Amino acid sequence: MGRYNPPLMRIQGLLRAFFIIYCIEAGFFLLFGPWSPGWDRTVLLLPSAPLRHLMLHPMFRGAVSGFGLVHLVWSMHDLTDSLVRRLRVGGNA
Repeated sequence: MGRYNPPLMRIQGLLRAFFIIYCIEAGFFLLFGPWSPGWDRTVLLLPSAPLRHLMLHPMFRGAVSGFGLVHLVWSMHDLTDSLVRRLRVGGNA
């Protein structure tokens, strides 16, 4: 007989998968976006000169890229945690 998997557990797994996908996508965007030519073109359209200078500064770009790296590490942590949990449940059945 098959195991009973309550709908709540299925929803939690689905939400976790969506969160992992979000973190990977946002992480790559934030990691590489500040160094792309599109970033320069978009920032140059800002009406505020001080804001333009801030967003074009390498330290600000590095901070945004660091935030992207945090997203990627978080997604890998959640992905490995999900896989380990799945293997534990599958191994005990």
